Amino acid sequence: MSVALNYRIQNSEKPTWGRTLWSARQAKASLRRVTQPKYNTLDQISDPLLSQLTMPNPVLKLDPKDNVLVALRNLDRGERIDFEGQTYELASNVPAKHKFATEGFAPGSHIIMYGVLVGTAREPIQRGELLSTRNIAHATSPFDERGNRLSWTPPDVNSWRDRTFRGFLRSDGQVGTRNYWIVVPLVFCENRNIHVLKQAFEEELGFAPPQVYRQQLAELILRHREGKPAAPDVSSSSAALSVPRSPVFPNIDGVKFLTHEGGCGGTREDARNLCALIAGYIHHPNVAGATILSLGCQHSQIEILHEEIQRRNPRFDKPLLIFDQQQTGSEFQMMSRAIRATFEGLVAANNAARSAASLSHLCVGLKCGGSDGFSGISANPALGRVSDVLVACGARTILSEFPELCGVEQNLIDRSINPEVSARFIHLMRDYAARAIASRSALEMNPSPGNIKDGLLTDAMKSAGAARKGGTSPVTAVLDYPEYCTQPGLNLQCTPGNDVECVTAQTAAGASIVLFTTGLGTPTGNPIAPVIKISTNSALAHRMHDIIDLDAGSIIAREKTIPAVADELISLIVKVASGEHKTKAESLAQNDFIPWKRGVSL
Repeated sequence: MSVALNYRIQNSEKPTWGRTLWSARQAKASLRRVTQPKYNTLDQISDPLLSQLTMPNPVLKLDPKDNVLVALRNLDRGERIDFEGQTYELASNVPAKHKFATEGFAPGSHIIMYGVLVGTAREPIQRGELLSTRNIAHATSPFDERGNRLSWTPPDVNSWRDRTFRGFLRSDGQVGTRNYWIVVPLVFCENRNIHVLKQAFEEELGFAPPQVYRQQLAELILRHREGKPAAPDVSSSSAALSVPRSPVFPNIDGVKFLTHEGGCGGTREDARNLCALIAGYIHHPNVAGATILSLGCQHSQIEILHEEIQRRNPRFDKPLLIFDQQQTGSEFQMMSRAIRATFEGLVAANNAARSAASLSHLCVGLKCGGSDGFSGISANPALGRVSDVLVACGARTILSEFPELCGVEQNLIDRSINPEVSARFIHLMRDYAARAIASRSALEMNPSPGNIKDGLLTDAMKSAGAARKGGTSPVTAVLDYPEYCTQPGLNLQCTPGNDVECVTAQTAAGASIVLFTTGLGTPTGNPIAPVIKISTNSALAHRMHDIIDLDAGSIIAREKTIPAVADELISLIVKVASGEHKTKAESLAQNDFIPWKRGVSL
């Protein structure tokens, strides 16, 4: 039977969640990688994206146990690489972000990266040969109940403990980073009515985004009518020429209109989950009130929605306006009543004002999408550091994407604060895998063509880097979809890896801000939670500057350390949470919302 040890809290108050049980070896390895680097530290390597640059260390070893090296620039066949007293002659070209073998592999040999099993050799692989989907296959180590533990030493949070942000305090004690009103259908049959309301409210209340592309089209039509050729392509700066009107309600950040394809025709589980998801959005601290449109006969009944709201807050007191079309009569009557009641709700919601709140009131989603071979080296460990700092300050963080925890389960099991938490994680992981198989799929099918092209060859390899977003802190709770997050500390949440389905679920669990790392570029956003986009490499930050909020490629480029980038990110979180800064996804009105139909999506 394992022995529970008390946390050692250095430079921090002891969190209310008390104790942890953690693997000593993994704890030391993780903390060394984050705070006491030993092997070619990430702030000592040159920019891998400039292949012409001569670098002293063109490769990186992520863990002492690894038998592969990561290329930090394009490496040529025949090139000799000196690393840690060994010389490797490359048997093939190795693109930046990809890996090559440090020893010869026979078929079935284990491929170790980040110190864990990430694959096996399909065929003989030479020393110095590029790893690819042709010569390696996905493989993971088995996982089971918790082993021995070691107490966790949090990072120094002296500079953050007394830091505050200015948010919206709700009656239940939650603090929002935004003040929205949401309009949501209980069934897809009401989507058209939602669009009609959206057009009316956004344009008349001054929340409509600048119509840049509409203006461009109008100019093309005008030139066509005048017999003139089309104008040259306009630059992105033309967006500045269109400025939205001043909003009628200055203390409201917007009215958000969510649509979906569910509510009826699916399973009863889907209907219940949809109601629970919507209840999470209604209960969310970023939401002041909600207008719900129901047809009446659908599986997602109004009574189920009320039940799910009560589960999250038995003393729920926000304005909740529900309109049932089959009970109202004509569509015009329902829409007219909805407009009047919603407007009156907005008048009241506009009385809210921001006030100072500690960082402990934050709930932060940790997400990656469009990942590349640098994700687990730069942006993801930076998020891990942010998570550890916020956890030490008493906040909640959410690590999701169960298909992208495949292969690192034992580390998370060993970090669970008690057997109940680890047992629930084991159950949900195995249930997810079984549902995937039942759907004629498998977790190992998660990596996308873009992931594979940029160096993430197996799901286990992708997961080992993705899990670094969760830092090193103890796992305090495990959430099934679409439960709400209430436990301070690092929470694991059962969701797909799919970008929008995951962010939709994290927000429904209470995430008031989402941190989203990307190596390939993705515009994903959310209707009510600001999504901060962090690039894993500087080339992406320059190429797709309109969607990236912070560049973690400076870690790869030897310009900044992981802790330095983490501090920069926390400062940005405070600004965004206080309403002082809009994220790129917010500016682009990237309001993605996709409920998860359980068991049919990876």
